Amino acid sequence: MLESKITADHLERDAYLYVRQSTPRQVTEHGESTQRQYALRDRAIAAGWPTERIRTIDCDLGRSGAQATDRDGFQHLVSEVALGKAGIVMGLEVSRLARNCADWHKLIELCAMTATIILDEDGIYNPGDFNDRLLLGLKGTMSEAELHVIKARLRGGVLNKARRGELKIGPPVGLIYRPDDQLDLDPDAQVQAAVRLVFDLFERTGSVTQTVRRFHDEGLLFPRRLRTGVSKGELQWARPQHSRLLQVLHNPRYAGAFVYGRCRTGRRPDGSYFARTIPREQWAIVLPDQHPAYITWERFEANQKRLADNALGFGGQRRQGPAREGVALLQGRVLCGVCGARMGVHYNQEHGRSVCSYVCQEVSSRQGGKVCQTVPGKVVDPAVSDLLLELMTPVTLETALAVRHEVEAQVTRTDDLLRQQVERARYEAELARHRYMKVDPDNRLVADALEADWNARLRSLAEAQEACDSHRRQLDQRLDAAGRARVLELAQDFPRIWNDPALGPRERKRMARLLIEDVTLIKAEAITVHVRLRGGASRSLMLPRPVPIAQIRRTRPDVISKIDRLLDAHCDREIVDLLNDSGCRTWENKSFNLKKVAFIRQEYHLPSRYDRLRRQGLLTAREVAARFGIGQTAVHSWADQGLLTKHHYDSLNRCLYEVPSGIAIIKGHGGHGARLPCTEPVPDRSDTTP
Repeated sequence: MLESKITADHLERDAYLYVRQSTPRQVTEHGESTQRQYALRDRAIAAGWPTERIRTIDCDLGRSGAQATDRDGFQHLVSEVALGKAGIVMGLEVSRLARNCADWHKLIELCAMTATIILDEDGIYNPGDFNDRLLLGLKGTMSEAELHVIKARLRGGVLNKARRGELKIGPPVGLIYRPDDQLDLDPDAQVQAAVRLVFDLFERTGSVTQTVRRFHDEGLLFPRRLRTGVSKGELQWARPQHSRLLQVLHNPRYAGAFVYGRCRTGRRPDGSYFARTIPREQWAIVLPDQHPAYITWERFEANQKRLADNALGFGGQRRQGPAREGVALLQGRVLCGVCGARMGVHYNQEHGRSVCSYVCQEVSSRQGGKVCQTVPGKVVDPAVSDLLLELMTPVTLETALAVRHEVEAQVTRTDDLLRQQVERARYEAELARHRYMKVDPDNRLVADALEADWNARLRSLAEAQEACDSHRRQLDQRLDAAGRARVLELAQDFPRIWNDPALGPRERKRMARLLIEDVTLIKAEAITVHVRLRGGASRSLMLPRPVPIAQIRRTRPDVISKIDRLLDAHCDREIVDLLNDSGCRTWENKSFNLKKVAFIRQEYHLPSRYDRLRRQGLLTAREVAARFGIGQTAVHSWADQGLLTKHHYDSLNRCLYEVPSGIAIIKGHGGHGARLPCTEPVPDRSDTTP
């Protein structure tokens, strides 16, 4: 009766057999199911399809049926059905075709449109018939529900094992499973030293970037264990990247804790998977002290807080971030006393050196408003620096000695790690030599490859040895007796340590952060600085606002008055000499020049020497010549003879003339006028008639 659903139209088209197993393990271990699926060919042959018209699609073996995205065979089957080439679609059961209702109903819809029938182990179904379509839909729903039950059962077992801390999860580098399935530290001493150095450097520098930089500067390598490939499980040493060390610092397994549920996976619309790190408070299971650790849980917690603080330097309100190279002492610690937001740092150049300003621009950047306030760092930083010197004086010696021991221990650890790298390189070179020596000399193909590998290992050994020797020379220079004596000498004078030019801004900031929690700034008539110290104590400072640059550049009133007085009797050049001789200087502490004096005259509206002489009635040479009817040369001659008084008014020795009242005009021969003093006539030189 079921075969009656097969018509001649169906037999004219091809029969498609779809074969699928969910995993490669099922393909290799559950062969019976695969054979049952292939056996459906006999059902198609019995129904009337010739062997050459039966298409088998088995390229999806080892793939899950939860999604159709990655199943090329299923996609091909759907396209053949849509094109009307399929007369029948065969599958052992619905779960073999699809375990997702969306994919399954899409196939049913296409089969109904193209009059294609579906066959499984139970019978033949016509998707165009309501009853058959209803039954196929129920089977698809049950298949999807079955997948959910299987997943829930498996996840329940995983969670139950994870709650006991017994779930075996691939450990990070530096941790391995012993033969008894207990997690322990890697027995490789070099691996342990590299992992411990990461935590030590981060605790010292407070920055992952600085930790990576120290590894690179010292030529140190960091291991990673290969997870796939022919070398799976082996260690590979390379220069560490920022993301790699960040993973190490964020991993709680280095603190001896078992954690489950740090990531959550899902599917995108295109079918691909994604993994999202979830907040720590949403972790499903956290069991501290489950296995040997590199750091304590308390130290891990402190590292996470520091990493979170550093991350805020790159987003949000940029709350503090790690100490950086800029000269701003309070970078990352300043609060606005007006709106309460975190204040950023701006740098500019002033007299050839970098100066900072603390700027509150949260309203400006987020709401398009105005900058809340700007406080000059050149006023605040010195005051806070003096406060720190006052606070640090009682513990100067202990702090300096602790720093010295820390530096020595760090350098020694680095030297030990470099020596371990040399030992590993030497071992690998010796191993390559043994392999080369054991090979048959006549087998040149193998011998040449082993010889090349031996040479490469020897080069690596030479490089590692050179790096170790170079660091040893630096170590000898750093820790010599004279250097230790200098450290102890500086330890007795903390102010000299703090003000030492060799102490970089980054180190000075890190020292300040040991004492200061945050600083609140308010700029009004004066600058109020509220310093909140570690432990809850606070100090308040009142600082005068800096004088505006316009006021600094303004010429002093006494200098203006002096120039005004000098203009009554001197020209600009003479005034320049008189000011410089008397010790007067500009706002830049430079000598006066003609351009500066001229600018002061114009800026403060001081009448020039020329204007002052003109107001007194002095005349130019042309005006004197016109008055007496003589040439300008005669005017200059009279001035040289003392008959006229001349007054210089500029740096070009140009003059104005004062005409005494004793000058008289006498007519000469021919009616030409002559100039004479009233006591002695003077012949008219302007008469040139022969």
